[in-house]
Amino acid sequence: MKWRKIWSVRRWIHVFKRVPGLLFSPRVPWMDKLLLLVPAVLYWVLPDVLPFIPVDDMAVTLLLMNWFVDRVERRNPSLR
Repeated sequence: MKWRKIWSVRRWIHVFKRVPGLLFSPRVPWMDKLLLLVPAVLYWVLPDVLPFIPVDDMAVTLLLMNWFVDRVERRNPSLR
């Protein structure tokens, strides 16, 4: 993915619209869903480098969401 794309507001609107639908879709494999949920939950729960400042937690979660949408749409073109 290009860095220019990560800074695009249009891209993030797409990601926020797609994540809930993809997480609840029966056509997306469980393994793909777990590849988003497990690292995000572990990153939020485990001790942090910057305690009480969740900015890094949110950034990692946003990057995981972006990666998840790219991965699912690439592997299942019918879900676009």
